[in-house]
Amino acid sequence: MEEMVVLVSENDEVLGQMEKMAAHENGILHRAFSVFLFNDNGEMLLQKRAARKYHSPGQWTNAVCSHPRIQETFLEGAKRRMMEEMGIEAEIEEKFHFIYKAEVGNGLLEHELDRVFAGTYNGSFRLNPDEVEAVRYISMDDLEMEMKEHPEHFTEWFKIILKEYQHHL
Repeated sequence: MEEMVVLVSENDEVLGQMEKMAAHENGILHRAFSVFLFNDNGEMLLQKRAARKYHSPGQWTNAVCSHPRIQETFLEGAKRRMMEEMGIEAEIEEKFHFIYKAEVGNGLLEHELDRVFAGTYNGSFRLNPDEVEAVRYISMDDLEMEMKEHPEHFTEWFKIILKEYQHHL
């Protein structure tokens, strides 16, 4: 079954649906969500994308990023993907939203109206190997240093979203 994304205007008015790959090939604005999770020590959870992902394989990114389905709220989609990718449930709340555009390799372009959620998680994981290769927690200082030294290790959208996250919070 083809995965569909919800196409929207800049005001988040639904314009229709499109197959995910076509939306990324053509850079069409669509709904997305990003989840930032932290442990009780204030360290951020990162996931390493599986090596077989169609773009940005093997790169580190925030806990979860994906797209809500047409019948889902952003929050429902975020909770669904936390379970599908990492086998976890966590209380999260929306912090802000913004629109960004980023080239992600292989001629693909992310153009997303992204709602950003945050929460706390200290438990164990049941990683889906088709989605996630590894997870780790990192302090914000160490993350900043690692991103400066090895920006190629991180997804393009994570670099953008992290700056927005730090700006808003």
